[in-house]
Amino acid sequence: MRVVIAEDLALLREGLQRLLEDRGFEVVAAVGDGDALVRAVTGHKPDIAVVDVRMPPTFRDEGLRAALVARERLPGLAILVLSQYVEPTYAAELLADGRGGAGYLLKERVSDVGDFVDALRRVAGGGTALDPEVVAQLVAPGRRPDGPLNDLTPRELEVIGLMAEGRSNKGIAEALVVTPGAVEKHIAAIFGKLGLTTSPADHRRVLAVLQYLQTG
Repeated sequence: MRVVIAEDLALLREGLQRLLEDRGFEVVAAVGDGDALVRAVTGHKPDIAVVDVRMPPTFRDEGLRAALVARERLPGLAILVLSQYVEPTYAAELLADGRGGAGYLLKERVSDVGDFVDALRRVAGGGTALDPEVVAQLVAPGRRPDGPLNDLTPRELEVIGLMAEGRSNKGIAEALVVTPGAVEKHIAAIFGKLGLTTSPADHRRVLAVLQYLQTG
C-alpha cells in the first residue's frame, strides 16, 4: 500500500514514516505543508494520505483543505486526518461526499499502533474511521437523531455509532457482547430503515454513518 504523509512536525513525520514502513507500507513521500501534499499526491498517486489538519502558514485547516484538493485531483484517494484536537466540523466535511475512504483520528491514537494501522487499512479499503471523541461531539449523548434515524431501535443506534468509529462487524459484536450474526441483522435493518439499497456506486456503511452524523 502506497502512502503519503503530510505533517509539519519533522519528528512526528519521521516517526510515522518509520512506523508504517516497519509494517510493510510503502511511504512514497513525507512532506511538511499543504502545497507539497498536493504535489506529492499528483506525482506519486498513492492509495492513502495521512494528513495533519493544522499546517503552515496559518496552522488552521490548511492540511484538510489540501487533502480535499488532492482528492479532487486523484479521485479515489483515501484520506486519514490526524488532529491534536476534536474538530467535528472538519470530520463532517471530510465525509460529506459520501464516498468513504475517510478517517479522522486524534494524534494520541497513533500510540496504539495496532489500532492505528487497522484504521489506516480500513480507510484505504474505502471505509471510515472516526475517533470516538469526534463521534461523541457530533452526536449529542442521550439524544435520538431526527428523520429516518428516529425509527432505529436503541441497539441499532449503538451499532451505527460503532460503525461511525470504523469498527468491523466482529469489532461491533465484541463491543456489544453479541454474535456477529446478530450484528449483521442489525446492520441489515439499519440499511432497510434508511432506504439504502445495494448499489455499486455507493458505500452503504458510509452513507448510513453520514446520515447518523448529520442528523445527530
